[in-house]
Amino acid sequence: MTAPASETPLLFVTGGVVSSLGKGISAASLAAILEARGLSVTMMKLDPYLNVDPGTMSPFQHGEVYVTDDGAETDLDLGHYERFVNTRLSGLNSITTGKIYEAVIRKERHGDYLGGTVQVIPHVTDQIKRCIDAATRGYDVGIVEIGGTVGDIESLPFLEAIRQLRIERGPGRAMFMHLTLVPFIKAAGELKTKPTQHSVKELRGIGIQPDVLMCRSEHPLPEGERRKIALFTNVPEKAVISAIDLDNIHKIPRWLHAQGLDQLVVEQLGLGGKARQVDLSEWDAVVDAAEHPQDEVTIAVVGKYVDHKDAYKSVGEALKHGGLRQRTRVNLKWLEAENIERDGAAALLTGVDGVLVPGGFGDRGFDGKVLTSKYARETGLPYFGICYGMQAAVVDMARHVVGLMDANSTENDRGTAHPVIGLITEWRTQTGEIEQRSEGSDLGGTMRLGLQEQRIKPGTLAHRLYGKDVVGERHRHRYEFNNRYRVQMEEAGLVISAKSMDDLLVEMIELPQDAHPWFLACQAHPEFLSTPRSGHPLFIGFIRAARERKAGKSSLPETRTHESLRI
Repeated sequence: MTAPASETPLLFVTGGVVSSLGKGISAASLAAILEARGLSVTMMKLDPYLNVDPGTMSPFQHGEVYVTDDGAETDLDLGHYERFVNTRLSGLNSITTGKIYEAVIRKERHGDYLGGTVQVIPHVTDQIKRCIDAATRGYDVGIVEIGGTVGDIESLPFLEAIRQLRIERGPGRAMFMHLTLVPFIKAAGELKTKPTQHSVKELRGIGIQPDVLMCRSEHPLPEGERRKIALFTNVPEKAVISAIDLDNIHKIPRWLHAQGLDQLVVEQLGLGGKARQVDLSEWDAVVDAAEHPQDEVTIAVVGKYVDHKDAYKSVGEALKHGGLRQRTRVNLKWLEAENIERDGAAALLTGVDGVLVPGGFGDRGFDGKVLTSKYARETGLPYFGICYGMQAAVVDMARHVVGLMDANSTENDRGTAHPVIGLITEWRTQTGEIEQRSEGSDLGGTMRLGLQEQRIKPGTLAHRLYGKDVVGERHRHRYEFNNRYRVQMEEAGLVISAKSMDDLLVEMIELPQDAHPWFLACQAHPEFLSTPRSGHPLFIGFIRAARERKAGKSSLPETRTHESLRI
């Protein structure tokens, strides 16, 4: 049957041949073009794993956990989405098999199925369809990426659900885009189309005929190969899109638009009445700033997952965004915090223009982060601490300035004499005794998650960078600055530059301008709100401080608002 006109037109993105072909970036790039044509776009990720969300998954396996405004812990692809489109996403936009089965079983226990036998079809597939509708309702178009690779048994319920949706809504309200690999065989000097043919055959075997093929390859598709793929996959030749490797992901929207991909989508989904002429000038400006830098800095990132850089995906991107806003190439030097402990900060940080310590959990490498803070503080090296990086800076000040050598976070030492960082329940008890966490509590259950407002102290570096009294940032952490040490730390020179709106929680710290050119740390994760088109005020200020450090200057960044820092 044909779907009601009120239902959002949908484009489903699937992948074949191998994983890691770039479905998320391809989908986000298409969304950016459609948005540049005046359409409201939302995006969604369907992940086939049984975890309810990535919150408890190892960064080594899964990479970054991306947090949305509503506190949802989601797949890192949602970070790609939000960096390419202006739509702010939520937990509705990240669905896993675990979430689907959890909802179905909850309904079964509640009696919603009236004693019927609960099956994958229709109960699981119906729940998937309900989630898709809830996440995409009210937009001009919804782009839904299905994780995994066609042929994986885990993805079958999602593929069956989108097959049904295409039938229910009709071809003018839903379409399929399939991303495949066209490998280049160097010995033969040829691109090979057979893997793509087999991938589409697999997809058609479960009832899905792609409308668009996105062919990932090292080289542009010659017309002969394009015609062959079209012939053997039953896809129009104009809908066989060449997705070559590009040196800058921000070039992808322009590349796809040049091949008419957005026009195919506009025509097939009946969006011609809403879509205007495309304006990719913002993306062209981003690419121009990246390709014609006027300066260059090296930033050290001291973490504990640096061998798997996807664990810090948003941090790396935000640092580069900060450079784009001032035409500065940002070279990243990834350093293991444990190596700082072994070799010393001076040996590894000499020659860099700034250092960032990102978030993390657990005691491994924590002392290396503390030593990184100490080195930056004592040498005037611009320091930016995020989440655990702020806590490391607090421990550094407590140990090496205040003289509390046993200072630590209770996450790492439950018996520390000076718990300058702890769970909020540990330092708000009436008796002052540490409350023991229940051994049976769910991981993630005590986290502070999502967008929360904070009040910035006038006259501070933070206030000059934001240009605002109140800002909202996304959080993901359990442990907080222990308020019992506020006065002692402030008397030692620490500036508390932002607090929660109820004045209870320390949100940002810094050193005064006469003590250090740029030393700032925040409990939140500002990297989640940085985009290539607008950057983020803290990252922009940090990169400017790194530039001044490189140039031999020691003055603080100029007073500028976020809005004035446009390319």
